Amino acid sequence: MSTKKVLYITQEITPYLPESPIATNCRYLPQAIQEKGQEIRTFMPKFGSINERRNQLHEVIRLSGMNLIIDDTDHPLIIKVASIQAARMQIYFIDNDDYFKRKHTVADDAGTEFKDNDERSIFYVRGVLETIKKLRWIPDVIDCHGWMTALTGLYIKTAYADDPCFKNSKVVYSLYNDDFKESFNGHFLDKLKFDGIKDKQLEGLDGAVDYEALSNFAIKYADGVIQSEGGVNQNILDYAINSGKNFLSYQGNLEESVDAINNFYENL
Repeated sequence: MSTKKVLYITQEITPYLPESPIATNCRYLPQAIQEKGQEIRTFMPKFGSINERRNQLHEVIRLSGMNLIIDDTDHPLIIKVASIQAARMQIYFIDNDDYFKRKHTVADDAGTEFKDNDERSIFYVRGVLETIKKLRWIPDVIDCHGWMTALTGLYIKTAYADDPCFKNSKVVYSLYNDDFKESFNGHFLDKLKFDGIKDKQLEGLDGAVDYEALSNFAIKYADGVIQSEGGVNQNILDYAINSGKNFLSYQGNLEESVDAINNFYENL
């Protein structure tokens, strides 16, 4: 089998953020897939709680400097990188002062979710895709972890559909118990349309977009779905199973699942 290029787009990775099912899986899965002979790249947001000095992050000047327009406002895209030496793995970070400087991830100290989480998701996904273009690295598989990555399939199949970096890429959406409580408001769709995405391409997103609607929408635009945690929202799980997409059920811990996941990538 030829080497596959696998792009991991994730919300969290330990040790940069505390352990969680997503953070732990996205620390060890890319390493395990790399050890299977595949070529990987891994991205996460540079949340303000990440200590740059302790984790030895540094800006990649040749990749930074672009502005992304979200809802008619320019936002500078800054790319940073760090290495997990034990894994021989680089992590790329998407940074921007407007969206990621605050010292929390998706909610404040009181647990109130940030009102601009929809824009942060748009910026993050577009930031990753623009950086991959600059790297001139063409992924065969794009595996998305966490709701902040849910728009990846939409952008790959619409705004970036004719881009030579992505036109043959297969999108995988990995399911977790990463629910959010505050629905995205109706203006969310206008922000997506600003990128040239049409009404027909947004079918399934109506009015206030909650976690279940966003997850199902991510599945709609994916080529495959992996259940990466037990006890996932049953409605979302049923939607994935009945979607006709390639589906891999929860396999247990990483040691037990890595062969199945690697084969899943190979067979997409």
